[in-house]
Amino acid sequence: MDIILVDTSVWINFFKAKETEASLFLKNNTRNIIIATCPVIVQEILQGVVHDSEFKTINSYLNTLTKLSGDHYALAHDAAKLYRDLRKKGITVRKPNDCLIAMYAIKNGIALLNDDRDFKLIAEHTSLKVVNFN
Repeated sequence: MDIILVDTSVWINFFKAKETEASLFLKNNTRNIIIATCPVIVQEILQGVVHDSEFKTINSYLNTLTKLSGDHYALAHDAAKLYRDLRKKGITVRKPNDCLIAMYAIKNGIALLNDDRDFKLIAEHTSLKVVNFN
C-alpha cells in the first residue's frame, strides 16, 4: 500500500465536499492508501476550523493518520533553501509553508496529493513526487 502525504488544500476541499480531482482521489482511495500528515498540515487544517465540535472531530481524525517524522529543524532549513533556490530561478512560491510540506514528502520518499499549483512548480525543479491523475 502506498503512503501519500495529503496537503491542506485537498483536506479543505474534502471536508467541504468540494469535488476536485484530488479530493475525489482521496475520497475514493482511503482504503487503498496510507494517508500521512505532518505538523504544518495539521496546524493549517485546525487553525481554519471555526466550530469547537468540528475542531474536536477533525483533530481526532487527524490523530489516526500516519505522522511523518524527521528532524524538524533540518526540514525547516531545507525548506528555506528550497524557497531561496526557487526564487533564484524566478519562481516565487506563494506560501512558504508549501516548501516545508514538500520537504516532508521529499525526505520521506512519498508522493504528495494536492490541489495547489505551487507544488507543480516545486515538482518541476526538485525530486518532489506528486500524485498524477493521467
